[in-house]
Amino acid sequence: MRPAWRTWLARELTRGPAAHGWTEDHRRTLARVATVIARRFHVRFSPAQIWRILRQMGFTAQVPVHRAAERDPHATARWYQQTWPQVQQIVRDRDAWLCFADEAGQTLRPPKARTWSRRGHPPVIQTRVKGSGRISLAALVGRKPGHSTRFIFRILAHHGRKGEKTGFREVDFARLLDAAHQQLGGDIVLLWDNYTHHVDAAMREFITARAWLTVFRFPASTPELNPVEGVWAHCKRSLANLAPCTTDELASLARTRLKRMQYRPSLLDGFIAETGLPLPAP
Repeated sequence: MRPAWRTWLARELTRGPAAHGWTEDHRRTLARVATVIARRFHVRFSPAQIWRILRQMGFTAQVPVHRAAERDPHATARWYQQTWPQVQQIVRDRDAWLCFADEAGQTLRPPKARTWSRRGHPPVIQTRVKGSGRISLAALVGRKPGHSTRFIFRILAHHGRKGEKTGFREVDFARLLDAAHQQLGGDIVLLWDNYTHHVDAAMREFITARAWLTVFRFPASTPELNPVEGVWAHCKRSLANLAPCTTDELASLARTRLKRMQYRPSLLDGFIAETGLPLPAP
């Protein structure tokens, strides 16, 4: 394939399948790439040839990263231009910890992960399909230049019993922040999302009563800016293909995985770096 054709193809692939009439999904298959080339240059390549060409151009088959369709790129750009400089200025002025917080959950049905098996015979893993057991997770990642990155978390087990708490409430978040303030020993500038219990009147009252706490919110539908999302992804990968267990056993396993991360500040730094937020080196 001619070099000029490859330059053109790379540009067209970047535009996505919808630009070439495939609007029902976002798959760039070998057959579709061959069709795009044939439309432009009237030359038909086989799937094997297309595979070699794409590999030579530096393309590989990858799982896409999801982005919320509701995301407003203009609001995100304004956040970077206006809010993020304010966050950094307050962190410097108060010599504060920059903290990120988030919540997640996990049911008794574990995530799936690849494992070895004879071709054509996928492994079968027994999972629980009855019961409403699950766990809720809340965590905070704290960063401050000259200090090791810190990680603080809480776990809440749900057994499906009548009258049992179904999730973290405002008072639970307040206790987590109080524990973080005590352990970090300094002011906190907190970034989190627009979850209902983060922005309601009760939470605003808790925040106002804590002079050491300043809170900012991420733009809507931008989980990739929160390094705690990386914590959840790492934790859930370690729980993949889990053998059947009870709710308390699941909580214990998750606690073990999360506690290990507390002793790996370089891993936490990696989650922060993955967000792309412009931060000075720790």
